[in-house]
Amino acid sequence: MAGLKELRTRIDAIKSTQKITSAMKMVAASRLRRVQILVDKNQGYSENLRRSALRVKMEIEAEEKAKNIRFIRPTLLQAKANPQKYTLYVLSSDRGLCGAYNSNAAKCAAQRINELQNAGKIVKVICVGKKAYDTLRRMFRDSNISIERMVLDAHNLSYPKAAAKIADQVLNAFQNGKFDVCEFAYAQFVSAISRNFVCEQVCPLDLNSEHLPEEQLQLINRSGDAFYEYLPDKLMLLTNILPILFNDNIFKILVNAAASEHGARMSSMDSATRNAKKMISELTLKYNSLRQSAITTELIEIIAGAEAI
Repeated sequence: MAGLKELRTRIDAIKSTQKITSAMKMVAASRLRRVQILVDKNQGYSENLRRSALRVKMEIEAEEKAKNIRFIRPTLLQAKANPQKYTLYVLSSDRGLCGAYNSNAAKCAAQRINELQNAGKIVKVICVGKKAYDTLRRMFRDSNISIERMVLDAHNLSYPKAAAKIADQVLNAFQNGKFDVCEFAYAQFVSAISRNFVCEQVCPLDLNSEHLPEEQLQLINRSGDAFYEYLPDKLMLLTNILPILFNDNIFKILVNAAASEHGARMSSMDSATRNAKKMISELTLKYNSLRQSAITTELIEIIAGAEAI
């Protein structure tokens, strides 16, 4: 009977755990739906904004080539020929129970750090999230790399405000010469069960046309049969667009990382709930078997005792 009692206690404990994981799955799914709406809405806006900035940049370059002159680029486009100082922001979560999300984020960041170190660059790491901070501190405890943690008040800051806070910090550091290049290691959201961990340069802005097909490049400076006109001038327009694009890049990174985290947690809790259900079924079967065996044994003893009398 002691075995039966232990099995009952274990089944009750697993049922309690199943309730918790099921609730966490529903919470993560609800949060994922809200953030996924932001990701979907931002995608078209971000692409159009980037294309507008690229169009103005290409128009300026064409004018420079035609007139054999050189315009002074806005601050956000002033890249050094041989950058030496890098700042890497790493986005992870403050809590666990989201599968391999945090470990993969730290692995992506560690790979980029090693690449920069092997190239002789000076690297500073700023972690937005406790899990990656703890992991990278352990991985590079014998290194001279500076690893700091940036704490965001997630309860009081919306995604736009959090993005603006990070953007101001990055831009001030860039203008004060604290780094030459700033990159973000984060998870690009693909679906609830899929995400890609990448390192993306955000400062100075990298406006290139490699992702556009040739036919779109040929028509980038026109809308239908009409050509774009610029007022007051192209350089002023580009100077005004770039800060908006810069803030949008940070916002895009934050919402992609958040959606990836919630998707990973939802998948992890769903798997835990299904495993708990399977374990409960197996233990219940074992419990019933032992209980039936105990009842049979008691009946045999009673019958044997009755025959002996």
